[in-house]
Amino acid sequence: MTDALQHLKRNSTPAKALTEPAPSEAELESILAIALSAPDHGRLYPYRFISIRGDARYRLSEVFVQATRLRDPDVDPAYLAKQREKPLRSPLIVVVVAKLEESEKIPEIEQMLSAGAAAHNVLLAADALGYGSVWLTGDNAYDDHVRRELEIAAHEQIIGFVYLGTPELDIPPRKHPPVRNFLRSWG
Repeated sequence: MTDALQHLKRNSTPAKALTEPAPSEAELESILAIALSAPDHGRLYPYRFISIRGDARYRLSEVFVQATRLRDPDVDPAYLAKQREKPLRSPLIVVVVAKLEESEKIPEIEQMLSAGAAAHNVLLAADALGYGSVWLTGDNAYDDHVRRELEIAAHEQIIGFVYLGTPELDIPPRKHPPVRNFLRSWG
């Protein structure tokens, strides 16, 4: 297998295992330039990105706490603490947002898939630069309070929170089932 193909078999880094340094602003721009090369029927670029680093992670932490309390006023304190810690797991978070446009030619599902491909390209580009990454969603990705605080419009959806940083540990290769389990010839 070539090095390029081996690189594409990346592994998610556990979010708790990411530390400084994160990609610099110049590296983040390079990463997002790769994200922009995602498949995109109609060249709509139906996505955008929000970068969160430094003290902004603490603001997001409080947004997650508020959202959790709004979802469940009787929330278990341990779960609330876990929500508070989420944005502090890595030095940089990129929120990938799908910008869905009405189009007679390009259905929303294709736009969502394009945004997902852009998110995946963020993971691959970060890995190519030697950074660890993990793509997470969860309740906060679908929460109206979080969406409002991050200024996500009604026609937009959070695809995921991509956590980026330097891996603190070596990640063993992920074992995959055989390809033949997923392939069927036709015709």
